[in-house]
This record gives sequence, C-alpha cells and structure tokens, in this order.
Amino acid sequence: MKDFQDKVAVVTGAGSGIGRALALQLAAEGARVALSDWDAAGLAETAALLESRGTTAHTTVLDVRDRAAVHAWADAVAAHFGTVNLVVNNAGITIFGTVEESPYEDIEKVLDVDFWGVVHGTKAFLPHLVASGEGHVVNISSIFGLFGVPTQSSYNAAKFAVRGFTEALRQEMLLAGHPVGVTCVHPGGIKTNIVNNATASNAADTSGIARTFNDKLTRTSPETAARTILRGVRRRRPKVLIGADAVGVDLVVRVLGAAYQRPFAAVSRRLTVSLAAPTKKKVDA
Repeated sequence: MKDFQDKVAVVTGAGSGIGRALALQLAAEGARVALSDWDAAGLAETAALLESRGTTAHTTVLDVRDRAAVHAWADAVAAHFGTVNLVVNNAGITIFGTVEESPYEDIEKVLDVDFWGVVHGTKAFLPHLVASGEGHVVNISSIFGLFGVPTQSSYNAAKFAVRGFTEALRQEMLLAGHPVGVTCVHPGGIKTNIVNNATASNAADTSGIARTFNDKLTRTSPETAARTILRGVRRRRPKVLIGADAVGVDLVVRVLGAAYQRPFAAVSRRLTVSLAAPTKKKVDA
C-alpha cells in the first residue's frame, strides 16, 4: 500500500491518543475512515476534529471485547464503503498490580481488551482485506511486548500475545499468497491517556504513577507515532518500533536475553516505588 488516497481505513480506540492521531493523519492523506471507541465522548471529539477538516468519519461506539459486535461492525463498514483496505487494532487498557495481588477479573479484563480485541478485529476484517486486493493489518503491541515489567504482568501477557499472533498471521498471509500486509507495532513511551486512565489492583497511587510516567518515560507524541506507523505500512514493515526507548529496549533485550530481567527490575524499583503498595485494595476498573 504505497499511499492512502481513497483507501478505507479502520481504527479502533480512536477516541484519543494514537488512534485519534492515526484517524487525523489518514484523513489528511485522503483515506476514508471508520472509527470506533468505547468512549463515546472521545469518539465524538475525534469525529468533530475530522469534520472541521472536511472529513466525515463512519463512527461506532464499540467494546472490542464483544466478538459479535466487532463482526457486525466489520460487515457494516464493508457495506458502507464497499471495501476495507487497512485495519489498525489499537484499543488498549492497563491495570497496575503484581501477579500475587491482581484478582482474576483484572487480568481477564486486560487480556480481553488488549489481546482478544486484536483477535476480534483481525478475524472480523480479514476476509474484507483479502477481498480488497490490497489490504493491511496493523496490530498495536507495545514496548512491553518486548520485555517484562513488574506490576504489568497482564499487560505484558496481552502485548506479547499480540506480537506472537501478528507474527504468525504475517507468515500465514505470505504462505497463502493473500494480498494482505501485516505489521506489529511496538510503541515506547507515548503521550497518551492509557496510564492516566489506568486503575490498580492494589492501593497504588495511580495519579502518582501517571505523573512519573508522563514526566520521565513519555518522549513521543501521538502524531509522531501515527506518522511512524503509516510509514511502516507504506513500506510493508513486519515490525515497527516507535521512539528511541523502544529501539533501545529491543536492542538490549536481544543482546542480553533473559539476563535483562535483573537490571530492569532494579530500574523499575527506582522509577515506580509506588506500584508495590503493600495494602491490597480493589479499585473498580
């Protein structure tokens, strides 16, 4: 896919952050866009921004955990536009907590959104992408799909799973000779709301965590992330790293192997002492 002019592009989690930036950039490059988010207000704001720039988006309030709803949305988008060329499975959440203190419900919620949401979006749209003759799947993993982090076991599990699922899918498309490119994206610290909106399975101060993350770990804007992703699509990259932090972590983990875990744990301890709150307290997600 050399350009996005008149292509039909689908983005989940388009109510803010990378999803919103992708919607705006795709529209600016001539794409027709179909957007979803479970945040109706955020999705409406994205749609209004597009409208102010002369683009009318096809929008749907959607919970990507709902398999039947995702499949119905895919069929509705294909019927509305007549085809689908690009799907970006971007929706995601995180919940802080160690394995020991995290209730099953929190683990399941993160996996349902961050992994199963990607599976649902991929499978629902894949037949339409194949039929288009020029399709592409972009699944958003994370820098945390490259290495493990204390208090992020659920998010790690989901993002590692997205990575494996996407790498297998790419090989299947190659073997089948389908006209569908596949890209797995690993963003580093991006200035989005994912940490600002996070909850915790313990008594951790999530506002303090968000401040630490935003002050020390976010270096890349959503707009830069969107441009990097779309450049990867145009070049049919199997893997896209966003930010110097993602590039650095990828290199360190590949060089050190499992030995990265001890020094990374020490760094995590210094950066996020508040995550290891000893008092267990369930916070509604």
